[in-house]
Formats: sequence, structure tokens, C-alpha cells
Amino acid sequence: MTNAFLILLPIALFLVMLAGLSIWAERAGRGNRFAGEYFLGDRSLKGFVLAMTLVATYGSVSSFVSGPGLAWQLGLGWVVFAAPQIIAGFLILGVAGKKMAVVSRAAGALTVIDMIRARYGNGRGGRALAALLAVLMLVFFTTMMIGQFIGGAQIFSKAAGVSYGWGLFLFGAVTVFYTAFGGFRAVAVTDTACAVLMLAGMGALGWNILETGGGLEAVMAKVAAAAPRGPGSEGVLLTPASGGALATSLLLSAWVLVGFGTLGLPQSAVRCMSYRRSSDLHQAMIVSTVVCGALMIGMTVLGVFARGILEAPLSEMGGTTDAVMPYLIANYMDPVTAGVTLIGPLAATMSTVSSLLLAAASAIMKDLVLFHWPEAGRSEGRLRLTTRLLTGALGLLALVLALEPLDVIAWINLFAFGGLELAFLLPLIGGLFWRGATAGGALACVVGGIGFYLAVMVLKIPMGGAHAIVPSMAVAVVLFAAGSKLTPASPDGAIDLFFPRPSSAGGPPSGCKCEKA
Repeated sequence: MTNAFLILLPIALFLVMLAGLSIWAERAGRGNRFAGEYFLGDRSLKGFVLAMTLVATYGSVSSFVSGPGLAWQLGLGWVVFAAPQIIAGFLILGVAGKKMAVVSRAAGALTVIDMIRARYGNGRGGRALAALLAVLMLVFFTTMMIGQFIGGAQIFSKAAGVSYGWGLFLFGAVTVFYTAFGGFRAVAVTDTACAVLMLAGMGALGWNILETGGGLEAVMAKVAAAAPRGPGSEGVLLTPASGGALATSLLLSAWVLVGFGTLGLPQSAVRCMSYRRSSDLHQAMIVSTVVCGALMIGMTVLGVFARGILEAPLSEMGGTTDAVMPYLIANYMDPVTAGVTLIGPLAATMSTVSSLLLAAASAIMKDLVLFHWPEAGRSEGRLRLTTRLLTGALGLLALVLALEPLDVIAWINLFAFGGLELAFLLPLIGGLFWRGATAGGALACVVGGIGFYLAVMVLKIPMGGAHAIVPSMAVAVVLFAAGSKLTPASPDGAIDLFFPRPSSAGGPPSGCKCEKA
């Protein structure tokens, strides 16, 4: 048997497994109303599944390809940059989880945009805000999906020896199928399988690196001896700032970009509305923190370890840091182990794309079409067909746009991360916990924050080494506070829904089906 066949065999079994899981999940949810089932899994996720779908959604191809590649180049400094990701799961579920679940049930909200409408009302400002956020969600989600498809196809093609186009089609088609066919429940179930296999892929990669390098001590000695910037730069790969290659302001920026700012990621926030009861939330907070930390930090550390066995110049490995891990898998692993390892980044790619794709479809179908033309949802059969076709079309569009690959996927991903956080963090989280938030303030912070962000990124305005998200978020906070003070308050009904007076029994708001904490 050829090496290509041995590499592709475990990958093919993985893709068949995902397709089978999606069919099973779709059948499991057939007795429920389509909209609630397709967009939110009928709010029935258990703790372990909730944790794993959150981890798989947050973890992406950047975690397996770009991040380790940059760690190979920059050393432990990139591990310091990645460290805030450990808190992502705990932060999202711990801060927003309980209140989003309670309010979304009381309001009948199925999407993040539904929550925005419930908070700011259906006046002119509320409608404009909801429409703007739906459009921005589509733009940034599409950008992220393209980056994920490119990264997955590149590592697949380079490590498995197939063409870029075929690699993109093989796993992209399966992703689009199970997302369009199965909806939220299928995405959650397949995400769980993907998260487990991501851990397995990381384990296989780590074992191979240490075995090839002669053990941990030998690998670290080679990393310490590496001189990435010529004679005299030995040891810089083991310093917190990579010998000055990473500015302290950039490292601190990570706490906003991939730390606290993750509260504003709508694809993650919607998971807060999907769990079954409070005990599932608490379990998910612990499990997601452990697994997310293991994956995000573990893979980045393995990128540093890779420097102990990959001593060739970057030009020989493909010219970009995105080529480092594919080169390692293709040249230092036996075919079967390479196939198992490749499942990790492919699983990360597919789980992230499926969540983004479903959220993008919901932004169009639920937040735009059904809101403005509710008669489109009166026929359950027609709604099911239309939604699935729309989801499939969005996925195919991203596939087509990914046919022309771009370099350094991590920066594409971080750009979209920043845009989504600026769009949703303050309107959503600020609206959840601040009575004084208004539609006018939310509009001001979104327009001003993203406008400033794009200006800094496009014009390359120097920010003292900090990522553009930091000054942009500061601008957004000022505009949110000032705009909310200067514009009319939210409707009384919205305030009462989000900030109810405690009942004599101490229970949740009327209409809530969420288990009392």
C-alpha cells in the first residue's frame, strides 16, 4: 500500500464517522419544532457535550497550524501570547451562561440577534442595530470560514500528498453536509467527537516530536541552542518576549483579543442558550477550561518543541510559518501516525467552520428573513428545505472563495476575532448587565469601534506594539457609555425582562424553563 493510502485511510474513516453522527443527531431531534431544533438543539445539551462544542468552536486550524508555526519561529513568547485562551470557556459560561439561558428562555430567543432585539426593542434604533450586527456577523464569519478552509486544505494537501483543491473539497463537502443537514444538534455532537480527536492528534504529534528529538531534555537543549537571528541570539526562544521580537504591549493585548474579549464571540455566546440545566453549565465550565487549556497551550508548546527537530530554514519548508507543521507531519512521521495526527487539525477546522456556518445561516434566515417576513416560516417543510439550502449555499460560497489560498492564517483569524468582539461584546454583555445601555449607545460603539479598528488595520497606524483591538475597544467603551447617556432609554418591557425584580419565592423570571440555580 502507498503512503498516501495509509495517510488517507484514518482520515476517510473520520469523515464517514462525522457524516454518520450527523444523520443520527438529525433523527434524534425530529420530534421537535424545526427552528428551535435547528438553531439551538432544543436547548437540551448536557454538560460534557456543551463543554466540547464550546472548545471545538473556539479551537480552530490556527491552533494546530498557524499558532504552532509561529511558536516554532518565536519560541515561548508565543506561548505567553496564547496563555489567555485558557480562561475562554470558563469566562464565557461563567459570566454570560446563566443569565443568557434565563433571559433567552423567557424571551423565546433562539439566536444572539434575538437577544439583541429583546434587549434594545423594536424601535428604529433597535432594528438598525440588529440588522447591522447580522450583516457584520456574516462578513466576519465568512472571513473566518475562508481562513479555516484554507488552513485545513493546506495541511491536508501538503502532508497527505493530494492537491490543494481535492483536499479542500474532501473535508469541506463533509462539513457543509452535516451542518446543513443536521443543524445545531449535529454540530454539537460532531464537535464533541472532533474535540476528542483533536486531543488524540495532539498526543500523537507530541509523542512523535519527543521520540524523534531524543526525549524532552535533548529537544529543549536544541531549542535553547537555536540562534534564530544569527550569532548571539542563542536562547531567545526560551524568553517570555522572544528576545524582544514580541512587544510587551502585544502580549498584554492578548488578554483582550483571545481572553476577555471572547465573551463577545456570538458563535460561542449562543452555546450559553443551549444547555439543559444549571448542573450541566457548571460541569461544562470545568471541563471546557481543562480541555481548552490542554489544547491551546499544548499545541503551542509543541510548536516550540518542533524547533528541536526542525532546523532547516523556513524557505525550505514552504516559506511561511503556516508550512512548518505540515512539513513536520509529512517528513517526520510514518503514514499511519501522520493520518491520525492530521485528524486533529482537520477536526479543528471542521468544528469551527460548522459553528460559523450555522450562525451565519441563522443571521440570514432567522434574524433577517423570518423577522421581516414571518409568513416564510408558516410551512415547517418549506422552512426546513429553505434553511438547509441556504446553509449549504453559504458553505459552498466559502469553499469557492478559499480556492485561492492566503498566507499566515492566524492573522486572518485574529482580524475577524477582533471585528466580532467589537461588534458584539458591549451590545450583548453590556446590555446583559447594565440597565442604562441603549440602542443608540450600542450603535455608536459598533460603528465607531469597528470604524477605528479598520482604520488602524488598513492604514497600519502604529499603536506602540499593541494589537488594534485594544485602542479600538477603548474607543468603543467611551462611545457606548456616552451614547447610552445621550439617547432614549430602552423600552420598559426590555428592562423588566433583563433586570426583573426578585420574586417572593426567589425564582427565575416568569416563563423561564431553566432549572433554578
